[in-house]
Amino acid sequence: MTSTSHAQSYYAASANPAPSRPPLLGETVCDVCVVGAGYTGLNTALHLTEAGYKVVVLEQARVGWGASGRNGGQIVHSYSRDIDVIESSYGKEVARPLAEMMFEGAALLRANVAKYDIQCDLKDGGVYAAMTSKKAGQLEEHKALWEKWGNRHLTLTDDPREIGKFVQSDRYRAILVDASGGHFHPLNLALGEAAAVERNGGVIHELSAVTRIERGAEPVVHTAGGQVRARFVVVACNAYIGDLEPKLASRSMPCGTQVLATEPLGGLADQLLPADCCVEDNNYLLDYFRLSGDKRMIYGGGVIYGARDLAHIASVIAPKMWRTFPQLKDVKIDYAWTGNFSLTLSRLPEVGKLSDNIFYSQGCSGHGVTFTHLIGRLMADAIRGQAEGFAAFERLPHLPFPGGRSLRVPLTALGAYWYSLRDRLGV
Repeated sequence: MTSTSHAQSYYAASANPAPSRPPLLGETVCDVCVVGAGYTGLNTALHLTEAGYKVVVLEQARVGWGASGRNGGQIVHSYSRDIDVIESSYGKEVARPLAEMMFEGAALLRANVAKYDIQCDLKDGGVYAAMTSKKAGQLEEHKALWEKWGNRHLTLTDDPREIGKFVQSDRYRAILVDASGGHFHPLNLALGEAAAVERNGGVIHELSAVTRIERGAEPVVHTAGGQVRARFVVVACNAYIGDLEPKLASRSMPCGTQVLATEPLGGLADQLLPADCCVEDNNYLLDYFRLSGDKRMIYGGGVIYGARDLAHIASVIAPKMWRTFPQLKDVKIDYAWTGNFSLTLSRLPEVGKLSDNIFYSQGCSGHGVTFTHLIGRLMADAIRGQAEGFAAFERLPHLPFPGGRSLRVPLTALGAYWYSLRDRLGV
């Protein structure tokens, strides 16, 4: 049986105080029932409650229990496939509206933090790092593409002295600094957004796993302890959808990523990351790292396809960290944890409707922090009758994995191995 307690992560250990929300008991009626209290569900609920809708959120475990409370805590724009790939695959008509929204998720996240005074250690500044000359060339392409669509906060350098002002590691040939990026405490962001939903009159029930969604003019969402009758339903489960909606589960795959947090580093922290920016490399299977509010190194990377728990997480991630920062070889690792994100075959999010009044979004494919904030607003807009933005994502293809569930893990892992080999060979 899946635990409903938060993962034993640094985030859970340092979370802001939050109430326990009682499970759903009995029957209730509302305008919108949201299934899932991660960023997607919380932001949909937040925008709807701001507009005066009566909203009930059902969460199988705790607020932010899934990827929203376990991720790397980095603000990264765009999507897991960037706009040039989307345009070449699906055409300009599909790509353009997505490009016009590619920086909105970060702005919405920051707006939530400011409006509701969410204490989540939000810091500005992100860095993309390249290990080879070829990867450095990809950073140039990255910069040109994002500037084309309005990001004027980018600086590219291959000068070792300039690189050292952001990251003190000899692994990198070039870096692209994005002043509009940033990092934060992910679980505290989720808890703050949940509190904002409740402040606006929304109701959140934890420990309320949804067992089925009954279709109809007024859908009924069932749990073991009760039911919610609503005008609209939003399915926002991502990697933790299980068997609730088999049609959605067949088009996504839960994947595990691993993260560790060291002990507080004191003055060493400022030596390693002098500008206190978050960093990710631009390999296919990338590493990412940053400093926490209390100056720990938070380092993540790797993917486990199929979301199996990985024993001895630190033994996999620590060597990656040591290659980047040999100075941390003897530093104590206080926390190590894993969490799932939802991967699609196209690596693009899947957004749509199961019926006229049941909406869904899933499959952020590793770019969930900003996309969930964007799609939360767009789903709320669609429910309010303003569906243009939602429809732009709805046009993206929804593809089942070849061979179904039995083959999606080995085939995806085989493809990932090929790309990781290219990363190692620098081709």
